[in-house]
Amino acid sequence: MIDIEQIREYALQKLHVTEGFPFGDSTLVYKVNNKMFLLVSLDKIPMTINLKCEPDKAIEQREDCPEIILPGYHMNKKHWNTILVEGLQKNKLLELIDDSYNLVSKR
Repeated sequence: MIDIEQIREYALQKLHVTEGFPFGDSTLVYKVNNKMFLLVSLDKIPMTINLKCEPDKAIEQREDCPEIILPGYHMNKKHWNTILVEGLQKNKLLELIDDSYNLVSKR
């Protein structure tokens, strides 16, 4: 299972990524080109993250893993998914982070 420090290190090693707390102390936000691609809820157990996703792919991911991948909590549900971190294998979670980063960084 992956933890918050591994997620943090993975996100920060990507080009032009910044981190901050624009929504308060409980949500860590990662941006590329000043646009959000990853939000980490620090006060939720189990840990959840929000990731940006192409709309069709977001629906497909939710259908494939309905207990683990949910419509984005407090986000535009068409473009964001909430992921229960402990429910996914590390490599799959990193792949979803990559997808979100790549989607946002190319805009």
